Amino acid sequence: MLIEFTVGNFLSFRDNKTLTLEATNITEYKDSTFKSGQFKLLKSAVLYGANSSGKSNFIKAMSIMKKIVMTSAEKSSASKFDIIPFLLNTSTENNPSFFEVVFLIQNTRFRYGFEIDKESIRGEWLFKLENKEEIPLFIREEEGIGVTDDFQEGSRLESKTRENALFLSVVDQFNGEIAGNIIQWFNNWGTISGLSHENYRGVTFSLLDNKKSKARLLDFFKDLDLGFDQIKFRKEKFQKSFLPSDIPSELLEDIITDLQGKTVARIDTIHKKFDEKGNQVGFEDFDLREQESSGTNKVFDISGPIFDTLLDGGILVIDELDAKLHPLMTAAITNLFNSPEYNTKNAQLIFATHDTNLLSYGRFRRDQIYFLEKDKYEASDLYSLIEYKEEGTNSKIRKDRSFEKDYINGRYGAIPFIGNFEELLIDGK
Repeated sequence: MLIEFTVGNFLSFRDNKTLTLEATNITEYKDSTFKSGQFKLLKSAVLYGANSSGKSNFIKAMSIMKKIVMTSAEKSSASKFDIIPFLLNTSTENNPSFFEVVFLIQNTRFRYGFEIDKESIRGEWLFKLENKEEIPLFIREEEGIGVTDDFQEGSRLESKTRENALFLSVVDQFNGEIAGNIIQWFNNWGTISGLSHENYRGVTFSLLDNKKSKARLLDFFKDLDLGFDQIKFRKEKFQKSFLPSDIPSELLEDIITDLQGKTVARIDTIHKKFDEKGNQVGFEDFDLREQESSGTNKVFDISGPIFDTLLDGGILVIDELDAKLHPLMTAAITNLFNSPEYNTKNAQLIFATHDTNLLSYGRFRRDQIYFLEKDKYEASDLYSLIEYKEEGTNSKIRKDRSFEKDYINGRYGAIPFIGNFEELLIDGK
């Protein structure tokens, strides 16, 4: 389980900014929290902010950290990292970026992070909480790597670690138990896009191929009232006619070449058919890709990663979750993670959205709602609604306030400043 994620000096984040999933002592929506050992954690968090406020950059930071951890062992000595620091300040443009996570593995709390630039790992550390005291397992600085007696699996591996390789990954390669568990934790942390969602359809296919997960997916589709009750899932030899008609001609030949002779999965949605008197007379099969809406296709595509996370108890991060979706569908997806029935493994969801309706009926606690906005130096800030104070007081925002109305009216910041277009048109006459 994730407790905290921190990023600093990366893209639009100049200073270290932290999102925490540790629940505060507020009382609303208790189903949105769970206990893990001595920790009370949140099942989800939502990110709001204007365009270019830093929402996607924050999610990209999460994705980059996971990618660096999962691919470090594969890199050659000449490999470089896709790292861009905050470039709008002379004090940061040549400094390393900062990434850190605090997390639980079997109720044990770890803190792991690193500082990194394009060429090398500039710092790395791993701490473990034991008897309410944080103890170091290893600390890496530019002068070298210090391994403590509590991390014997890392002993004598310091010299085997390249400048552009994570020490954690090296220890994992030599079958270190703690390192292996941490790598596996990162493997259960997924980041997906709500705009380019087609690549996730394969995960949905694999879940539909399993009787247990198929039943849960179909129940979810029915609850969303997508217009169909059943689906047909079949595997067939690829045919050119399977491809959508709107594929650009310059891509069509390459796709056909790649898929020729291969087995592909096909999905039809089953719709009821009626006569002129309203009596059901049969069923009609619709090709999912060609005959269903873009919103239905998106729900289908991302339902695989969503249910895969729910079934395994991992972490899922989604950028632009609400794109192409009706607000009620977005709420239904987020409610899965707060549902004791669906989320039995305490999976966690972090997502970015512009859908302010969720602030009214999404059943989010104040400590689950985060805002991002840029300051006058174009650096992104990140803050939770629970941190915000009532105007003119030192009191927290009350739980009975209209969060959506307040946000749209600019009470919490993190909204775009839009000029008077009527005046612009008048001046242009």
